[in-house]
Amino acid sequence: MPGISLLDSIANLAREAGEAIMPFFNADKVATRTKDDGRRSQVSEADIAAEKIIIKGLGQLTENIPIVAEEEVAAGRAPDISGGRFWLVDPLDGTKEFLKKIPEFTVNIGLIENGSPILGVVYSPASNEMYAGKVGEGAWMETAERNRKTIQVRDFPEEGIIVALSRTYGQSTDVRRFLEKYNVTKQVDAGSSIKFCLIARGDADVYPRYGGSMEWDTAAAHAVLKAAGGAVRVINGGPELQYGKPDFLNSYFIAWGGSHS
Repeated sequence: MPGISLLDSIANLAREAGEAIMPFFNADKVATRTKDDGRRSQVSEADIAAEKIIIKGLGQLTENIPIVAEEEVAAGRAPDISGGRFWLVDPLDGTKEFLKKIPEFTVNIGLIENGSPILGVVYSPASNEMYAGKVGEGAWMETAERNRKTIQVRDFPEEGIIVALSRTYGQSTDVRRFLEKYNVTKQVDAGSSIKFCLIARGDADVYPRYGGSMEWDTAAAHAVLKAAGGAVRVINGGPELQYGKPDFLNSYFIAWGGSHS
């Protein structure tokens, strides 16, 4: 019997982290603090618990690959990634939604090689949906019932596109100007990496991000979308979004479906 693949192992690890998050989500109140990360973002007990699980698991699975994890970096602990291959981990993407009891948060684990995402897992603990992909081998999702199916982006429909937008940054002037070029038939507002996954499974076509984000916010979902046939590019027709910058800060970007420009 063949051994379990690395992608399946990472999916299991993401699920384990998600199981640690849910008791905090279901609790009446979760302890939080404000990080001194320049963005004044919030971190909760759930973030910390999930990250510990992921770091331990990745260390056992791939002991020689450095791990860049959000809370570790916030604490001043960033590893040497000059070798070009490293993990990017966001243990709880969508903390704003999580704290508001909106079930649109994810566990993100992505593998980077020479600046590009090559493998990624995005798990939604609240919905029990899993998205995973390896560039060159395709992408899949598991439903809440643990049924697995292959996913891929769709071509832009002739009648118009579906746009996925951030709840926080989705109504900016830049976004409106970008969308003026398209016939938008539907808008879906969502938190966390779910927006990328909607495109990857063919339920949306484009996600413009004119707002700040960090590399661990996007790496895993970028890999899933890329494996499903999509792309994530710097705005204005720029190159693929790259990873491993000294400050781990993303440029503004556009996530594209099948007819990406």
